[in-house]
Amino acid sequence: MHFLISGSKYFSMQMTESRPFVVKVLIVLFVIGVAASLISIISLTFPGSFLEPVWKLNPRAREGFAQMGGWSIVLMAVVCVTCLITAIGLWRGLRWGYWLAVVVLFTNLVGDVINVIVGTDRRAVVGIPIVLLLLFYLLRSKSLISQRYDRARQR
Repeated sequence: MHFLISGSKYFSMQMTESRPFVVKVLIVLFVIGVAASLISIISLTFPGSFLEPVWKLNPRAREGFAQMGGWSIVLMAVVCVTCLITAIGLWRGLRWGYWLAVVVLFTNLVGDVINVIVGTDRRAVVGIPIVLLLLFYLLRSKSLISQRYDRARQR
């Protein structure tokens, strides 16, 4: 199977090649991100609906979104679409999928660090080493993807 990468360059991913375990985990995490942000969008659009109890998981988030007004729905829509596109890119083994995952994870890392420093959410400290490990893996595996791409181009 070949995928178009920037112009006429192709990245070859054989159907027999399986995705690395960490990439599978990332795909699942991004799909969970799609589901969670979609639930948030619906709950924010229809306050008091049957989804309202989900805010018991993070009542401060609900308060923050309430202060943002309609922009909270826009923000969560951007998160939802970004997670969806990232999951698709990773699933297909496309270069931009890996780079988008790096950008999303880095953004998450910055948010976690700010939350810990400011004291908004001390629980974010748990996410910092996890995101760092995922970023390390993705950036390390990017060279492996490039090597695969170079071998496919030489054929």
